[in-house]
Amino acid sequence: MAETQIEWTDSTWNPVAGCSIISAGCKNCYAMEMARRLESMGMTKYTGLTRKKNKRVVWNGKVIEDRESLEIPYRWKKPRKVFVNSMSDLFHEQVSDSFIQDVWTVMRDTPQHNYQILTKRPERMKQILQDIIQEVLPNVWLGTSIENSETAFRAEHIKETPAQIRFISFEPLIGPVGPINLTGIDWAIVGGESGNKARQIKENWIDEIYAQCLESDTAFFFKQWGTWGKDNIRRSKKANGREYRGKTWDEMPVNIVGTASL
Repeated sequence: MAETQIEWTDSTWNPVAGCSIISAGCKNCYAMEMARRLESMGMTKYTGLTRKKNKRVVWNGKVIEDRESLEIPYRWKKPRKVFVNSMSDLFHEQVSDSFIQDVWTVMRDTPQHNYQILTKRPERMKQILQDIIQEVLPNVWLGTSIENSETAFRAEHIKETPAQIRFISFEPLIGPVGPINLTGIDWAIVGGESGNKARQIKENWIDEIYAQCLESDTAFFFKQWGTWGKDNIRRSKKANGREYRGKTWDEMPVNIVGTASL
């Protein structure tokens, strides 16, 4: 667990480590380089999860289920928003059904926290929630990532997933999503890519998503421009800032339950 600078959450919790690239949005994933750094610092949990490819650090497909980390949320006294698996994907094909059920047990036992689970594999999320877990926890938010029109199909899977709150992270937004119906989606996060190899974001791509949020009454959260600003000039993420249409957008879902600090 770690406190985090991610604008839409309070803490991260990583019961799973390691992943594999599944779509274009994964290309510059910060977690790959972070895993390599943590390994070099002697953190056993992140040992052997990455490899070098064309001078880049990439996932090698190995995934670790960290049972010791399942105890962490029980020790948190103050309610918080928790991003689950910022360094992996809980619904990766190598994560066992039984371990996912154990994660659900922890979240059920700690209703004071709001857990935010984000996956690029919403098909498996839907299947497990429909066929195995068959339980909607009011403090668990389920989301998927969409980076362009090629991955927009993920929205339909998350809409069919049993959940109290459903959300979509359009980050990194590396292409237009195109027409997308956000009916049934409670929250949309939008953000550009950061880093030396960041791909550009275009304001009209954001406009399309924002318009659909208005149409569907979906809370809109603009996380960042990233490395490329509104004016298509490359500069630091901090310099480009978070303003869109002249303001900062920090909207949250309206049907949040529980006592977590929001």
